Amino acid sequence: MTLGQTRTAAIPTIKRLPLYLRSLRDLQVQGEAFASSAALAKELMLDPIVVRKDLAITGVVGTPRRGFPVDALILAIMEFLGWSNTTDAFLCGVGSLGRALLGYEGFQLYGLRIVAAFDANPDKIGTKEHGVKIFDVRKMPTMIERMHIQLGILTVPADAAQSAANTMIAAGIRGIWNFTPVKLEVPDTVVIQRVDLASSLAVLSHRLAAQAAGCPLSPG
Repeated sequence: MTLGQTRTAAIPTIKRLPLYLRSLRDLQVQGEAFASSAALAKELMLDPIVVRKDLAITGVVGTPRRGFPVDALILAIMEFLGWSNTTDAFLCGVGSLGRALLGYEGFQLYGLRIVAAFDANPDKIGTKEHGVKIFDVRKMPTMIERMHIQLGILTVPADAAQSAANTMIAAGIRGIWNFTPVKLEVPDTVVIQRVDLASSLAVLSHRLAAQAAGCPLSPG
């Protein structure tokens, strides 16, 4: 994963690309060499036209009656998303959510490797969580500069979020994956991706209520 990716696409398309990637990897494991847009659309409950438009941004050309070459399409999606190379990241805040993220092995599939974690709790400093060492948060700026880390993951309490983000940015972080409920104020040169758990839960709850009421559901 790299932060220097120059090509871009609409946000809905970008959000769908990992879904295609997961399906394509399943086909790869099954020994399938080609994947049709119709089959992908059916599996993911999408319009085939949407699938074809999404996959067109990869530059991989499909073959009539056969579809897209699976291996080439996987590589192209990985390259487009910047996941073809591994990016090292620092995680700040080793609470319940931070520990869960440190234990998630799937990040490696998406070009992300958390190489160090930071916390202010002296009981955690010097220990390891899922093989990742936890350092004193006061060492974070120096280590960011020394290791040229560009991506930070923020899982601190809300009242510490802006301060932690400021520290990261001042030391050279260019992108922050924000798992806090705080809308961070950052320079235009810094990329922020916020994971809003409350919004996600709201969508889930609404769809469950709609299902119970017998209302048709749109693909989630």
